[in-house]
Amino acid sequence: MTQGSKWDAGLYDEKHSFVWKMAAGLLELLDAKPGERILDVGCGTGHLAAQIAATGAQVSGIDRSAEMIQQARAAHPSLQFEVADAREFAFAQPFDAVFSNATLHWIREPERVVTAIAFALRPGGRFVTEFGGKGNVAALVAAFQRAWKNLNLPEPFPNPWYYPSLAEYATLLERHGLEVTYGALFDRPTALEDGERGLRNWLDMFGGAIAEKLAANLQEKLKQEVEREARHDLFRAGHWVMDYRRLRLVARKL
Repeated sequence: MTQGSKWDAGLYDEKHSFVWKMAAGLLELLDAKPGERILDVGCGTGHLAAQIAATGAQVSGIDRSAEMIQQARAAHPSLQFEVADAREFAFAQPFDAVFSNATLHWIREPERVVTAIAFALRPGGRFVTEFGGKGNVAALVAAFQRAWKNLNLPEPFPNPWYYPSLAEYATLLERHGLEVTYGALFDRPTALEDGERGLRNWLDMFGGAIAEKLAANLQEKLKQEVEREARHDLFRAGHWVMDYRRLRLVARKL
């Protein structure tokens, strides 16, 4: 996970565990083997890295957030976790696989990320990833844009996310010598935890990159306005349901 503002690692684990719990299918695609060197890019608090390590693979995890890495090291002291930027990391030895879940939509410089990933892989190594794809949280983004205008905040609206189409991202990978062997863009509506407060928790956790340049009182007003604008489309039967669309790919380094 990575974004411009600081992450609350405790809130991430306590109220947003769906981020890593829904990655079972992605781990199956990774199909880690004992002894393989695997890098988890955007490892967060280390839960998926630990599951990969349980297969006998040698796992390293990187995340831009020092708070996330601190919690990952505390929870999984036998694994290697480092604070590093997905756009410019480098390791002395290549990896058999690079894995990334729910991270790459935070980085609006995808070419730099793919360059670093391709460099980190050995020939024949694989890249397995899932993140927000084209149309992800479209209803929420629309609510954000309406709320932004309602409060007469300075344009343009600062959208912090990168949600590519399958064709767009596959083309990018192939341009860097990564042959796409599997790709899918699919809807995954996700109910947030904590009932009525679910969207507020989500905004506290993930919305900081949008509001970080606003004064504290305007940040609060924006969250309230987003909740009001989003309620019609996203609040159902006592729960907020996020309109997630996920992009999932597997590619092999030629």
